[in-house]
Amino acid sequence: QVQLVESGGGLVQAGGSLRLSCAASVGTISNYAMGWFRQAPGKEREFVAAITWGGGVTYYTDSVKGRFTISRDNAKNTVYLQMNRLKPEDAANYLCARSSGSSTTDVVGRIPPDWGQGTQVTVSS
Repeated sequence: QVQLVESGGGLVQAGGSLRLSCAASVGTISNYAMGWFRQAPGKEREFVAAITWGGGVTYYTDSVKGRFTISRDNAKNTVYLQMNRLKPEDAANYLCARSSGSSTTDVVGRIPPDWGQGTQVTVSS
């Protein structure tokens, strides 16, 4: 059992930056690959980024490559998403998820079993 709590969302101008955090308030993320997803109103949830259990391998959807960075601190039971050069199309509710395995392949193209409630990101043009 794990409870994930996201934070760090807010309103930012296009071109600005935000850093999202996802902390496990109950349970651990240490042995699991983690992912960030997002869902905008009226759109399907989409994958954003994934990271292996040790943080050595990351994977991104094409639209955020070079702008977003996923990282983790297992000692703090937290995963992060640094978002730079934000665009209006990045606006969404961002959710973190814990996979059932340790590899990014346990995140990408799958539906992880454990999710947070999300944090809202709004980007003004």
